[in-house]
This record gives sequence, structure tokens and C-alpha cells, in this order.
Amino acid sequence: MRLWVTSLAAVASLTLAAPGAGAAPPTPPARIAVAPDAALAARVDKVIDSAIADHRLVGTVVLVARDGKLVYHRAAGLADREAGRPMGEDAVFRFSSVTKPFVTAAAMRLVEEGKLHLDDPVTKWLPDFQPRLADGTQPVITVRQLLNHTSGLTYGLAEPPSHPYHALGVSDGIDLSGITLDENLRRLGKAPLSFPPGSAWRYSLAIDVLGGVMEKATGQTLPQVLAQAVTTPLGLADTGFVARDPARLTAAYVNAQPAPTRMTDNLDVSLGATAVRFAPSRATDPTAFPSGGAGMVGTAGDVLAFLEALRQGGAPILKPATVAQMMQDQVGVQAATQGPGWGFGYGWAVLDDPAVAKTPQAAGTIAWGGVYGHNWFVDPKSGLTVVLMTNTAFEGMNGAFTVQLRDAVYGR
Repeated sequence: MRLWVTSLAAVASLTLAAPGAGAAPPTPPARIAVAPDAALAARVDKVIDSAIADHRLVGTVVLVARDGKLVYHRAAGLADREAGRPMGEDAVFRFSSVTKPFVTAAAMRLVEEGKLHLDDPVTKWLPDFQPRLADGTQPVITVRQLLNHTSGLTYGLAEPPSHPYHALGVSDGIDLSGITLDENLRRLGKAPLSFPPGSAWRYSLAIDVLGGVMEKATGQTLPQVLAQAVTTPLGLADTGFVARDPARLTAAYVNAQPAPTRMTDNLDVSLGATAVRFAPSRATDPTAFPSGGAGMVGTAGDVLAFLEALRQGGAPILKPATVAQMMQDQVGVQAATQGPGWGFGYGWAVLDDPAVAKTPQAAGTIAWGGVYGHNWFVDPKSGLTVVLMTNTAFEGMNGAFTVQLRDAVYGR
């Protein structure tokens, strides 16, 4: 079944509707001091309320931290419209590509420990993963090229139906494919590369391949690696590859007229000339392979805690020098990874030129999102960390709401 969506507007969402009379006030995420900013709240509330009233979003959680203090936190709208369940700040979301920074951080922890090296060939760990160029030559792909998306791989969701990924049945890690990670990598390795590794940038399944590398390098499953390297040290109880408390998992919706439509499994949602195949039940399926690029779930508070740890230098998961390397542009602004003015580091886009990007964010800002309807950014120079999680694709990822929310945070 293919659902054609007329609007790809996405506005990262993250705000809670104001509690009604007699309701308990929202509970902020643990591990961070609260310092409310009334002026900021008024601006952000207006943006959130408008997006929900206009039926661009079903529900959202928005968190804003400044200099290590939570200056705004709100959950708004509905976590499950059909059940009438309101959104809560403890809601569990399907991360989609919000997964990538977590897996990247775990990989860099393995680099620190000497279990991986950035210039290791992928075949050191995955000897059968040997995709070729269109001319039949077999180039070397390195761990570094997986991390910065210069490996020559691509995404099925970015390619037309005629692309080899679709013919081979390659999974983007968001659908219910019924195959293992090893089988997905086997299929992926049979498809031709889009370009010689290191010669260009293209968002891709590279982090899924990296997940396979990490499993072989450690002798552990990817969920075990993530728990040991990232989520356990940070105390992120709700972040993993399967929802531990399905009752808090949000329903998933896709923008449509006159209101967003609830997703069903293996629903193809138009993304211009291509499509994303979603399967919401994957989040509760322990048999689904752990997708390093899109398979995790968790709360907005867990995402904030993770990003704040990185903004403050990486402890207790990474060294400051490692985080600094991750936040450097590794590919050059010409890649326009999140539009003009943006490059890419390890795990996220890096803002090189705010004037070209037409954003109030400072140079050095890192940012990314997820197709289920999420957007986040960290502006180290301004001390800002903003997490926008929604249950509405694609409005919460890259639509008008994301820009409006960003501008409201900066007082524009």
C-alpha cells in the first residue's frame, strides 16, 4: 500500500500542551536543573499550539536546555489520537535516524579503546562485504567513510523503484523485512556503489554496516554494545532497540489532508520521487534486526541527556578530544548535507556558514533528525541543546515547524 502525501513540511515538535485545570504540572527530565524562561516559553508555546491546531502535528515533546539548565519543557497534543491518550514527557518514540548519533558515539568509544580504527577496511570485520563500482572494480571502504557517509552506499528511501536496492530486497531498517542484519548486509553488498568511496557524500545505510562491524569487533550484539558504551553509563533506561514499556510508545502518523493519517505496517509514504517504508510495530518486535541507522526507540529526555553529555565534553562515555573530532566537518560545506552552509561530522550535520544557511544558529552547531518526525540541534557557542520529538512524519523532521521552533528559541 502506498500513501501519497501532499505536504512534506516537517516541523520538529516537542512541547506539551499546558496542563488543564487541576492537572499536575509536567515533570521535567531527570538529571538536569530547571530554570524556566518565561519569554522563551511564550514564543515556543505559540509555535507548538499553532502546529497542533493546524493539524500539522498530532503530538510532540519539546525540550530546550541552555548552559546545562532546562529552560523549557513541554508535551503537547496526543500520543495516540484514536485512544485519546495525551502526550507525556515520558513518551517513547521511534527514533529512526536519531539512532545514528547513539551508534556513532558507541563506535567512537570502540575507537578510543583500540577495538576499531578509523582507517580499518570494512573487510577486516566483514570479509564478505565487497560491493563494487559500476565498472566492476572493488574499492576499499573504511570505517571512517562509513561514519561520514562517503562510502559510496545510499538509502533505498532515497532511490527510485528501479534501483538495485529494491530489486535485492535491501531493508532501510525501518520496515518489517523478516531478515537478519547479516542477510541485509549480504544483499547490500551485492548492489553497486553509487560513487568511489571518499569522493562524495551521500546519506546512506553506512551506519547499518557500521553496526555489523561493531558486532564483529566486539563479539557482542549491537544492542549489547550500545548498552555498555552509551545508555548504561548515561542511565538512559528507555533507550534501546525494543520498547521496554509499549504502553508509553506513541502511535505513528503521516501528514495528510485534512489531518495526519495513522501509519500501518510496511506503509510506503511518498518522499517526492521516492518513498519511505514504515513499520511502526518494529519497535516492539524483538526479532527485528538491530538497525544501526534507524532501529532505536527512547524518550526526548534520554536524547537530551545524551546530547548534553556530548556538549559538555563527552563524559562519561567519550573523551573531549573524541567529541571535538566528531563535531568537526569531515566532508566540506559543498556537501550541503542539511542544505547550503552545512557539512557533516561523525553522527550529524555540522554548520559551517550560518549566513549561507540563513539560520540564527552559530557556526559549529550540530544537527540532525529522523523520518518518524524528529529534529534536534546543539549550538555549543550559545550553550543551547534543543530536542524536538513528534509522532508525525514528516512535519516533525524538516517542515515549517522545525524552522519556526528554531527561530522561536532564538527570539526571532
